[in-house]
Amino acid sequence: MGVKLKRRQFLKASAAAAVMMGVAGTGKYLVSEAAVGESPAPLKDVKYVRSTCSPNCTSSCGIKAMVVDGQIKALFPTNDYPEPEYGPRGCLRGLSYINVIYGPDRIKKPLIRTGERGKGEFKEVSWEEALDYAADRLKEIAAKYGPESICFSFQVGGTGHVQKGAWIALSTLAGWNLNHPYDKNGDLPMFWPQTFGVQSEELEPLEWTNSRYIAVFGSNIMVTRLIDSDFLIKARNNGAKLVVFDPNYCATAAKADEWVQLKPSSDAALALGMARVIIEEKLYDEEFIKTFTDMPLLVRLDTGKRLRADEVKGLERPADVPPYREAFVAYNGGFLVVHPEKLELPLNVALEGELEVELKDGTRVKAKPIFQLLKEHLAAYQPAYVEQETGVPGDTVVRLAREMATTKPLHVIYGASNYQWYHGDLKGRALALLPVLTGNIGKPGAGISTYAGQYKIRFNVKEWWFPKTPRWLPWLYILHGPTANMKAKWPANGVKAFIFGWGNPFDQHNMADRLRQMAIKGDLEFIVGMDHQMTTSCLYSDVVFPVASWYEKTELTTTPLHPYMQLQQPAIKPLYESKSELWIAREIARRLNPEFEKHFFPGLDENAAAEKVIELLLKTGGSEVAGITLEQLKKGPVRLKSEVPGNRQIPFYEQVQFKKPFPPVSRPAALEATAQFVKSGRIEFYKEEDTFRQLGETLPVHKPPFVESEYALNPGAKGKYQFAFITRNSLYRIHSNHSNNIWMNELQDNEPKVFLNPEDAAEKGIKEGDLVEVYNDRGKVRGYAVLDPGQGRKIIVFEQGWWSRYLKGDSYNSLTYPFIKPTHEVYFVPGIWAPNTAWNETLCDVRKAGEA
Repeated sequence: MGVKLKRRQFLKASAAAAVMMGVAGTGKYLVSEAAVGESPAPLKDVKYVRSTCSPNCTSSCGIKAMVVDGQIKALFPTNDYPEPEYGPRGCLRGLSYINVIYGPDRIKKPLIRTGERGKGEFKEVSWEEALDYAADRLKEIAAKYGPESICFSFQVGGTGHVQKGAWIALSTLAGWNLNHPYDKNGDLPMFWPQTFGVQSEELEPLEWTNSRYIAVFGSNIMVTRLIDSDFLIKARNNGAKLVVFDPNYCATAAKADEWVQLKPSSDAALALGMARVIIEEKLYDEEFIKTFTDMPLLVRLDTGKRLRADEVKGLERPADVPPYREAFVAYNGGFLVVHPEKLELPLNVALEGELEVELKDGTRVKAKPIFQLLKEHLAAYQPAYVEQETGVPGDTVVRLAREMATTKPLHVIYGASNYQWYHGDLKGRALALLPVLTGNIGKPGAGISTYAGQYKIRFNVKEWWFPKTPRWLPWLYILHGPTANMKAKWPANGVKAFIFGWGNPFDQHNMADRLRQMAIKGDLEFIVGMDHQMTTSCLYSDVVFPVASWYEKTELTTTPLHPYMQLQQPAIKPLYESKSELWIAREIARRLNPEFEKHFFPGLDENAAAEKVIELLLKTGGSEVAGITLEQLKKGPVRLKSEVPGNRQIPFYEQVQFKKPFPPVSRPAALEATAQFVKSGRIEFYKEEDTFRQLGETLPVHKPPFVESEYALNPGAKGKYQFAFITRNSLYRIHSNHSNNIWMNELQDNEPKVFLNPEDAAEKGIKEGDLVEVYNDRGKVRGYAVLDPGQGRKIIVFEQGWWSRYLKGDSYNSLTYPFIKPTHEVYFVPGIWAPNTAWNETLCDVRKAGEA
């Protein structure tokens, strides 16, 4: 073909091929220039160290590092899982991480800012100077404004129970506020606590192969769950039907049996239309909904509240009902007390009808079962209306409803891109109707799953994380300010200091421009950054601590998607002067208060201390880690325990198989804190709290996007901005991770892209490859146009994760707004019921760059 390679290019290509093909796995082979055409270099001993790749992608891949003379030369997938289906694991992002470890952005020494924030002007200092300076400033701010004015922002706990736990513990000891990662990342699907009383749940990927119908709503598994996506293909090869619902023809849609294109944020209308068919055609599982849901419970028509046992003549609240529960009423020819801890209603309990109830004060009120109210509510979701709202033909809606109701097990996957909208909770509540009505809960291959983030804590971490009661402040309040109805406690003097680690909040999080302005104006008086890369966020910091990468320290990882507990074992010593976060926390603790240091295993080096932490976590972690030892983990991954045969991860298995009340525990919160969300002890579709009633959201309902958000904020936006701005995940990054990975950037031509429909582009005079600007009144971002005929109309897609330096100083999150939906403030349990970021609830326009 006439292609010529220079000698150096050939050697680089050969080395890359060796890494990707696993040639180096023989143990004593090393590619070097001396190996080609020169005197052979002596063979060197090669050490392999098993560790774990753990960015926020939920895959938690076991990785072997090939180490030669103290340097990582290559990274390889492991294949040592007890279940061979889970191996080998590893993608090009993780296997190319050496580009980041040894790249030019590596922070070598502690830094103290010398110039303006954001300009990158620092002086290198000793650890002693950096630690003393940081501790003194933190003590000064705590004394002046109160310790709660200091916020510590961390990232997903499952990627690092030891190191993150050290800073969480320090924050609790010092009285600082914690920012929970789940709602900060927009990864908190609020329908879960509202409906099931839990933080979130999901089937493990091996269970996908037991499904016979998989309905994917706005989750691009072939990109965001790349390592486990083969299970989706296996399920389809096993005979499961795979249907993808998405406004855009994504990579997962390309693998589906059917792609259903719908309008953005219209999923609730579609789900409610299908639920109507299931109920009207009696395709529901009557025994299941009578036993495990609130459908038989009576609602007073005069107040819109559930009828309580202690209101009804002749009934009483049982004495053994816990204070966080409530005893409601059902009917089967007589009025029944529904005990919230006992899932044992008689099967002749009524689901339909209207009743008159005599109360203890002698008055009579009318009441209906929730199922009856739902049936009446769904009557509006006729095929013609659903087609109008979603764009999906009415006959398709009916067909899909029948398929889902009659093909079992049914698994619904509800993706973060879909619930990161203002009404994401309503969509989730509506979609949950499909598996619940049909009895597809708590069984192999069945359920509803949201594979976003990997925050969920799989075992008890209290002894290490929480030496004192923690304080929490949801992220959106920092950006938005306090609200009248917030349940979290706003610091008396606001937020004055900000400490972050394991993330890039000045790029990656909602309204990053707002955070930058808080830094530039001095609203944030002190900022501490911990990273091994000089990210945008580090540029805005006053002190930067260089930390070890995950191949340079000891750590313990678990993720909700992947069922194994694994170790990160140091393959090399920390580069330059970097230290583990545990070591840094211990040093700051000693400077703040010598009593604090006792919690962090003083006197031990950082890896020995980390091992002591792991032993403590295993000893006090509860039944999920019973019998697991550090020595076992050093040999390889160990599956976490559960009550499911084979220790499988099947949500609500215990509730359905053993009739335990909902919810199961959502760690680290106490059960009492989350059980209040579903006071009936059942799956709840009727929410009686005042806010839900005031907003007309007692039952799942479809509300179109932007009406209660963008248009309410700025009525002029309705005609001015007509494109939805979607910041989707990239194949080449894990959020902000790998933004500076040269291999990943070469695969993208080193250019950010803006994806839009060709017809929309033609109307704007935009051609393929044009530099375009996406903008609204709040901000802008630029990229090169990609015209995609599979993309829905009036949608702009920008792949998030680019650092600001690659965007000419822009921020893709400058267009977003920190909307806080009132239903997210009804309760507050950190990272479980809290305001969730609505990234995609954003309107914009697009033009060629440089146009006025």
